[in-house]
Amino acid sequence: MRESFRGVSPAAVCCWGLLAVVLLPGAVLYSADTRIGLALMLQCVVVVHTGCALAWVLAGPGVRLMAFGFWLFGYIWLGLAPLAMLATDTYPLGFVVGQDGATTACAVVETGLLAYTAGATAAGYRRHRRSAVLEPVLARRLSPVRVLLLAVLALALAVVLVPRQGGIEAFFTSRQALNETPSGGGGDSAGRALSAWSLSAPAFWALLALLHVHRRHGSDQLLRGLRWALLPLLLALNVVVNNPVSQPRFWAGTVVLTLLFSVPALRRPRGFRVAAALLVTLVLVVFPYGDHFRNDEPERVQVLSLAEQFTTNGDYDAYQQLQTGVSLRQRTGFTPETVIGPPLFFVPRATWPGKPEDTGIRLAEHAGYRFDNLSAPLWVETYLWAGFPMVALVFGLYGALVRRIDDVRQRLRDHRGSLAVLLVPALAFFQLILLRGSLMASMGPLTLLILIPLCVSVRGGYGVREGSGGSPAVPVPVPSREVARSAHRRGDECDG
Repeated sequence: MRESFRGVSPAAVCCWGLLAVVLLPGAVLYSADTRIGLALMLQCVVVVHTGCALAWVLAGPGVRLMAFGFWLFGYIWLGLAPLAMLATDTYPLGFVVGQDGATTACAVVETGLLAYTAGATAAGYRRHRRSAVLEPVLARRLSPVRVLLLAVLALALAVVLVPRQGGIEAFFTSRQALNETPSGGGGDSAGRALSAWSLSAPAFWALLALLHVHRRHGSDQLLRGLRWALLPLLLALNVVVNNPVSQPRFWAGTVVLTLLFSVPALRRPRGFRVAAALLVTLVLVVFPYGDHFRNDEPERVQVLSLAEQFTTNGDYDAYQQLQTGVSLRQRTGFTPETVIGPPLFFVPRATWPGKPEDTGIRLAEHAGYRFDNLSAPLWVETYLWAGFPMVALVFGLYGALVRRIDDVRQRLRDHRGSLAVLLVPALAFFQLILLRGSLMASMGPLTLLILIPLCVSVRGGYGVREGSGGSPAVPVPVPSREVARSAHRRGDECDG
């Protein structure tokens, strides 16, 4: 426990806690005609929980990217936004439930948060122990040859798919215009998504890997030349296919933030804290206006208060979708059979007629919306499977997994070109997409996000040293058996 408090600045924790628990919620409620109820009181507990946890991540020891992504989503989308909705009884979508449903939704959120905290805390006691699965995976290092092949593949896919999606100009109009191109609008939604992710994910990973692939000093001149030749092309490709005009802001943000937080300076606590503080500010101030280019005829930008943004912008529909899920459960009961849908997302419906429907679509149909492009937070997904026990189980395991990933990355953060340096930031910020849901819609891009770096990396030759307090390990080559025996004999002689 004492080690957990080393390197913590009490003043920084108090300042962040004051801002997250008092000042920002006060700004949200300042202009609201607050309506006190049981749901609002329970939501205040959620705000305090998420605000304190986010403050601890921002001011605590080490760099915990995965935890930062989780608590950032929890604080804004499930903390501040529902607080404004419950205080004003105003919601961004039309379907509204009563006080009982709102209270149950708050209870579902807090159950998941408590289980996550318990799982992460329990895993923290094992932070000095190596993980038999995570450590070898995150210690993998980029292969120069495979990275070059990925770069060529990404450029080849762009040559084939960009013209089919309306050309370069279509990527700088709007998401609506891109979806209405002959290729984007034809076929089913799965085909459109596959075409889009086949462009975006390889282009992103080719640029990121080429920036960080390790080159031995004084050698690999060919690699150096090819690298400098391909980097401008890949940078231009990512500007086209991963820009926030034609791509969802969550994905465009994942691309930019992964590139940013993989920089060596931001792997250290001081750099991380500064960048994370700026990111929280940008998410609160800039993110709500990022959907200006969603449609062909964007509306005039209107500057609104935090409370007005949370209660009128559909991007903050996570809590209201939770309420809709509570209402759906009351009508249909729990649906444990839908748990197999996300793992088997790749099976076509033509082959599997009884494949479970996307949860976001189910919620939209239940609410009577004419549009179904809605979120389905992980909380409502797990609640619909089997209620509160399933929420606690899933989030407890998730909290333990997140803590273990952060601890492994902390030990491997100085290993240039390793997946700990590159994959963990990508997962940390893609996590916002996963948490917002729906789960089935997120599984395809998540699979590509993990599979591509595994394919362009090889087994790492690092001997990871166990350090106290999760201190970074020093990269040392793994000794051969003969060297180990020789060292052992010399040690015996010295002892003698």
